[in-house]
Amino acid sequence: MKTIYTTSVTAKGGRNGNVKSENGILDLEVRMPKALGGANDDFTNPEMLFAAGYSACFDSALNLIISKSKIETGETTVNAKVSIGQIENGGYGLAAELEVNIPGVSLEEAQTLTEKAHQICPYSNATRNNMEVKLTVTNS
Repeated sequence: MKTIYTTSVTAKGGRNGNVKSENGILDLEVRMPKALGGANDDFTNPEMLFAAGYSACFDSALNLIISKSKIETGETTVNAKVSIGQIENGGYGLAAELEVNIPGVSLEEAQTLTEKAHQICPYSNATRNNMEVKLTVTNS
């Protein structure tokens, strides 16, 4: 891989601590969600941060594909649902579902554009064959 950009974020305190980027723009308290034994769901958590990154990155990849295809669409949205669970070896794993909406094109065209974006998105490439990623496509 030819590196284009690198950033750095430091975590202190794990799931009940703080994450801070090298430039200080990202500086968040993170807490264990209630479902994992935390007190409440009032803070961000690693799965939420992963979902934010994946959805933003996938939407950018999707818009790049749309632009290169010279197709007119409405404004796209990508909702990422990220789940954590126990895997066979006793460790933990992640799964994701991307709900992709591309208005202004046929459902078939929306599915084709989504599949093409899934091939170039860095998050999709990083997760491929490492975790389940389900794509749900709509066009309204």
